[in-house]
Amino acid sequence: MNKRLQLLRRRLAEKEIDAIFITQSANRRYLSGFDGTAGYLFITKRKAVLATDFRYIEQAKAEAPDFEILHITGNLADWFTGLIRDSGIKSLGFEAGDITFNFHHQLRDTLKKKQVSSKLVAVNGLVESLRAVKEPGEIELIRKASAITDAAFEYVEGTIKAGMTEKQVAWELEKALREKGSQPLPFDIIVASGPNAALPHHKPSDRVISKGEPIVIDMGAKSGGYASDLSRTICVGTPDATFKKVYGTVLDAQTTAMSIITKGMTGNKADSVAREIIQKGGYGEAFGHSLGHGVGLAEHELPRLGPGSDEILSDGMVFTVEPGIYLSRWGGVRIEDTVLVTKDGCEVLSQDVPKEIADVEKLMAEKSILPQR
Repeated sequence: MNKRLQLLRRRLAEKEIDAIFITQSANRRYLSGFDGTAGYLFITKRKAVLATDFRYIEQAKAEAPDFEILHITGNLADWFTGLIRDSGIKSLGFEAGDITFNFHHQLRDTLKKKQVSSKLVAVNGLVESLRAVKEPGEIELIRKASAITDAAFEYVEGTIKAGMTEKQVAWELEKALREKGSQPLPFDIIVASGPNAALPHHKPSDRVISKGEPIVIDMGAKSGGYASDLSRTICVGTPDATFKKVYGTVLDAQTTAMSIITKGMTGNKADSVAREIIQKGGYGEAFGHSLGHGVGLAEHELPRLGPGSDEILSDGMVFTVEPGIYLSRWGGVRIEDTVLVTKDGCEVLSQDVPKEIADVEKLMAEKSILPQR
């Protein structure tokens, strides 16, 4: 029996929901194993149905052995009510955070026209909360993705030099990630140099990189459908005093947070430890995003480590720890690693990319790429 289905059914029973209609792609894959790009799951106490079209029938049969495969054609009204008409379903959960307002109206109107009395019940985060705790096989895939990211960054890092554009660096990183074994990348690579580094989600541009300025790089790989996430801030040539101070503050915030993260802690507590260090450094207003987010089938998922997050961290959760400081007209620094919560604390999965001062000094002697405190 599919353990994930058992856990979901238990949660549905707790909420007194008879069945759930799964539309979110990562949730569909997590529960069924099917990674095609089109399909729906219908799950009751006894039934598990994967509904998909002609293009994916054979793939669904191979990848979702615990599910009855329903070949669907035509519009939603042609097959949706057939799923639930004879199931005695009084309450049907739907993923409110995924479907559009228009799609909800289609579901409601279809049930009404076909005189099906099932009540639609909005559900949020039910499957996502299951996904937050990773199984050993999932952790191994994230380890592989992290190793690919590390290898690609190290390979490209030594080739970055003044005169290259952000787009050129991003392309070299993307090529390296694919050549090292990544599946299609989980998100667009960020390369932000100089003043652009003050923009946390800057898109690589034709801006030419100059010596002495910060370069924020944010990248990830995918292995077996699971993502990694890594950020480093480097400098070509000699960094200025601001770079050294900001980098040291961010590094201190990150390493301190990772040293105290443990199961039973809230996401808010982990965030506050890093945020306090940045505030004491005089940059409190320049850290405007959360400390971290879960990583798995999606590049951003539960848990969230940030102000107001009451989510309890537990064994098997995998997430980023990524404090940053962003200064208008100067630039910014972000340092990010993917970590795993264990019974003993927190294990860093992105292990091979230097960031500590001793490693940086060695790197400085070997290359002209200078991230440092």
